[in-house]
Amino acid sequence: MDLSVVIPVYNEEANLPLMYNRLNAVMTDMGITNYEYIFVNDGSVDASLSWLLEHAEKDEHVKYINFSRNFGHQIAVYAGADKSKGKAVVFIDGDLQDPPELIKELYTKFNTGYDVVYAKRRERKGESKFKLLTAKWFYKIIARISSVEIPLNTGDFRIISNRVVHYLRQMPEQEKFLRGQISWIGFKQSFVEYDRDERNAGETGYTFKKMFSFAMDGITSFSTFPLKVATAAGFVVSFIALVVIIYALYSYYFLERTVTGWTSLIISVLFLGGVQLLTIGVIGEYIGRINNNVKNRPVYIIQDTNIKE
Repeated sequence: MDLSVVIPVYNEEANLPLMYNRLNAVMTDMGITNYEYIFVNDGSVDASLSWLLEHAEKDEHVKYINFSRNFGHQIAVYAGADKSKGKAVVFIDGDLQDPPELIKELYTKFNTGYDVVYAKRRERKGESKFKLLTAKWFYKIIARISSVEIPLNTGDFRIISNRVVHYLRQMPEQEKFLRGQISWIGFKQSFVEYDRDERNAGETGYTFKKMFSFAMDGITSFSTFPLKVATAAGFVVSFIALVVIIYALYSYYFLERTVTGWTSLIISVLFLGGVQLLTIGVIGEYIGRINNNVKNRPVYIIQDTNIKE
């Protein structure tokens, strides 16, 4: 198989026909005949699965994976890569914000000797200022604190070699952050730039809650910085408490004056309690992820598929 195209699908019935037609046009333009489309249905509640089943019968290039429930975008992309057979594998979302026509440029650059060629966004159309701002700050923060260099202004839209896929299969963690994992793997990587379009139809499945969870997965997977902050906060608060104790003793024994004040007492208690809860929360995030991984549950469950092992 020359090329596998992995498309995660969550309620994309309005986008699938156009996505399919544009992908076919790209394959024809590239002159590739030995390819596969792997559509991963991530618990869609619309007619997406029906469309996939219908076209899988008509076109041997159309493969589908139907999850037993919604496992999330990153797991869907991972599952498609896990079942892919191509020498090169493309990740592209099914909402048509990322243009399928860019695959030709990605593939051309890939064939010059790269294992990873990711699509770097110049402009992101149709997205709120809040989302743009939070995404910008997230990537700036993770670039500062991460142990690996994760490219700025990129998503999962990219092409990778089958040997990168081989090492992805050896990363069984439940909380996937694929762009970070691919950067961690290394090998020769490059990029092409493009302008990201507005969503073609439908509504995004990425709620604020999912975006926050995704950000936490990225930070906790590739950095222990929050734990270091918690440790530093503990030292700072302990030092402040020590200074206050010394001052209270000095005031009592040498100045013959007792430090009083309900307000100062309550402020101190609330401050210390807040730092303790924050620290416990940070530690809990890491422990929770360790707990999920030691259970050794399957990363995803397939209800049915037409992909032969």
